[in-house]
Amino acid sequence: MTLQHITTEITAHVVNGFVAGGEGGNPAGVVIDADGLSEDQMLEVATKIGLSETAFVSSSDKAGFKLDFFTPNRRIAHCGHATIAAFSYLAQTGRVSQGETSKMTVDGLRKIIIKGQQAFMEQLAPTYQSSDAWGASGVVLQDVLRSIGLQTSDLIVGSKPMLVNTGNSFIVIPVKSDTILAGVAPDQDAINQISEKLDLIGYYLFAMSPDNAETVATTRMFAPRYAIPEESATGMAAGPLACYLHDIMDIKASHLKIAQGHFMKPASPSLITVDLETAADGKITSLMAGGYGRSVREIKIALT
Repeated sequence: MTLQHITTEITAHVVNGFVAGGEGGNPAGVVIDADGLSEDQMLEVATKIGLSETAFVSSSDKAGFKLDFFTPNRRIAHCGHATIAAFSYLAQTGRVSQGETSKMTVDGLRKIIIKGQQAFMEQLAPTYQSSDAWGASGVVLQDVLRSIGLQTSDLIVGSKPMLVNTGNSFIVIPVKSDTILAGVAPDQDAINQISEKLDLIGYYLFAMSPDNAETVATTRMFAPRYAIPEESATGMAAGPLACYLHDIMDIKASHLKIAQGHFMKPASPSLITVDLETAADGKITSLMAGGYGRSVREIKIALT
């Protein structure tokens, strides 16, 4: 008797999260009705799609939807642009309505708000770790600067890189100018090694945008540990940056817009909005990061 080899075909949607004026943004894979997929199959799909992250949307009895996120090489607890991409697609196809819903991930429940054509996702109150504490992991500040081709003189005066976590950990690095930001030389192997030691997603570099009325900062993100040499929009990093600006640099705005993707080749300009929620004493209690998504195309993935 001959056994028939059965092939399952999965439809994935490519949706750009955090588009700016309907253009640019960061493409994510979005797989709807993913309830029957195993973890190995999700990783296979994410690998075949080849984008920085893919969101798998399935049903949940504890939230509006269950979301699983995979890069081409591993699971990740949260992903900002893939969340925005997924909920934008759900809203555009009538599967979620205006107002509040939620997502359940391997790291717990998070609030989602649909506002018009934008989706916003909840992040946690920030925690901070200065470079003085990295030595316990075998990392010093100069290691981080060297891995990105920077010197102390390239940093914003009075500000230092810091590890910030609002659900995922990033090292936030303040540089003096767009020119310095554009010219950084990332050593992907060194960044990967440091990210492993400090359990980071990656680095989030920024320069202030004093002449731009719309955005407070422009940024770059490097995460080779998750097979992302550079990313054009990172909602889970924009949250930590907004908190850093508020708490460390004393920029007491509660509504911040952050640009990313301008220095990629080719450029993919993106816009991330972060709304901070604070207590009476000014302490950040939570935040919502969001933006617009735009559906681009479908991909058929064969699983065997």
